[in-house]
Amino acid sequence: MMMKKNMAIVTATLLLFICFQSFSQPIITLPVLLKSMTDFDAITKFTSPSYRLKQASSYDRRSVSPDKPGWFANTDYNQFIREEKKDGHTEYVMMDADGPGAIVRFWLTTVVKPGMLRFYFDNEARASVEIPGFDLLRGFKLGRALLNPHSSYEPEGKGGNTLYLPLLYQKHCKVTWEYTDTSASKTSHYYQVNYRTYSADTKVETFNLNHLTKYKTDIDKAETLLWNPVVAPGKKIQINQTVSAGKEAAIILPEGSNAVRVLTAKLKTANKDDAEKMWRGVFLKIEFDGHQTVMCPLGDFIGSGYGGRKIKSWYRDLDDSGNLVSRWVMPYEKSAKISFINKIDFNVDVNAAATVSSFQWDNNTMYFHASYKYEENIKDAKWDYDVTKVAKEDSSAPIDWNFVTIKGKGIYLGNTLCVNNHMNSWYGEGDAKAYVDNEKFPSEFGTGLEDYYNTSWAPVVLYQTPFANAPRADNPSSKGYNTFTRTRILDAIPFKKSFAFDMEMLSWDGGTIDAAATTYWYGFDDAHEILTR
Repeated sequence: MMMKKNMAIVTATLLLFICFQSFSQPIITLPVLLKSMTDFDAITKFTSPSYRLKQASSYDRRSVSPDKPGWFANTDYNQFIREEKKDGHTEYVMMDADGPGAIVRFWLTTVVKPGMLRFYFDNEARASVEIPGFDLLRGFKLGRALLNPHSSYEPEGKGGNTLYLPLLYQKHCKVTWEYTDTSASKTSHYYQVNYRTYSADTKVETFNLNHLTKYKTDIDKAETLLWNPVVAPGKKIQINQTVSAGKEAAIILPEGSNAVRVLTAKLKTANKDDAEKMWRGVFLKIEFDGHQTVMCPLGDFIGSGYGGRKIKSWYRDLDDSGNLVSRWVMPYEKSAKISFINKIDFNVDVNAAATVSSFQWDNNTMYFHASYKYEENIKDAKWDYDVTKVAKEDSSAPIDWNFVTIKGKGIYLGNTLCVNNHMNSWYGEGDAKAYVDNEKFPSEFGTGLEDYYNTSWAPVVLYQTPFANAPRADNPSSKGYNTFTRTRILDAIPFKKSFAFDMEMLSWDGGTIDAAATTYWYGFDDAHEILTR
């Protein structure tokens, strides 16, 4: 009798534990991710539930390892995981991932659109989402924040788009492409699919097309907020002073556990001809709890690059009148100081303010960082070099230019690349590569510089979207100054040990560029940047 009683107690305890677990781990739904997508505070905490950010793309499969031939191979299209015969036709697999997970960014482009794009969720025999063409606009009717047509997009011609609506799956997700016209298989089809893979015990609501109607209110709200950000109120601390050459002005923030919600600034100089130089010459320095986490030119920090050109995005704005607005939430536990340093040879008027409010600091809270790197006359090799040679043994081969290398634990949130192109043609044939936790092959291996920044078919055309922008392009050929910027939220990359981001230096004709890279990331107290060449 006693044994039965004890068994009953054990059983009851297990049931209570299971119930508690189910209540403590709420199901992830489309509205949950859309809310996270429009929550500035969300990125200040390390990911919960935890996930790994991965990518499937059409990068050239000859790229196997830096110490083997083909590392800079550039046939980054029509590359698939495998072929599958089904119902008398061939489907080419673009993505094949076990769940639970979510597609959080889907970029594609082509010159010939006819065909069939299919999404298979949770091992279904027949795809529940079929799109008649290599064109996400033909399958999803969404606003331009959640589904961006590229600046080169033509409905019946070349160009593509980027989908940010998250597509969840519990067990499995497979994406395939079918060429309905065999001649189209000889034309260029490029793709990148960024997706989260959650821990095995995570529960999600698998996507179906009915969700576009069921959650329309949530989708519309996210679309509106992404174009019209709303930030939390707080106390404004302001300075307005003239900063002479070599001097600085500082905002001392309130002590205690707080966060910077908004940072605004307007710069002015007596000579209008000095305005472009001013945005590269006035540096922003931020110190949190005694640690410097930002030292960066204001123009690059805001995503505009050299010259202070207009940018309108989710985290950052700079208007035509020179009003700068940063909405990166920057928490600190005890103290903070924001400084504006004049590194140029003329006076600059600085009118700036930080809006601060209380913040609940805990063990998952991270500091905001903006890492800056500038280098002149970077070798940008011609793309059609001999790929049969090992790059490190071939002086004519391209190089991987490192934006940032970080040691420690944190989350990567994107970057700004400002280029001064000395060539008369496109400089950005190279692929982006993101390395997480000392991996030998990158978690992300892209298909071209402009592709990483949510556009396609270079050279640069100006565009503004919430998470990717091209605020400057001096010439149609891409000669002179060009700026790209991309920031992340659902497609942020968590790392526990290290993170590195490289861009292949490949161009149409070969030559050199000057480049300034600003990388946005959050990290714990011991996370730090490693200086590289």
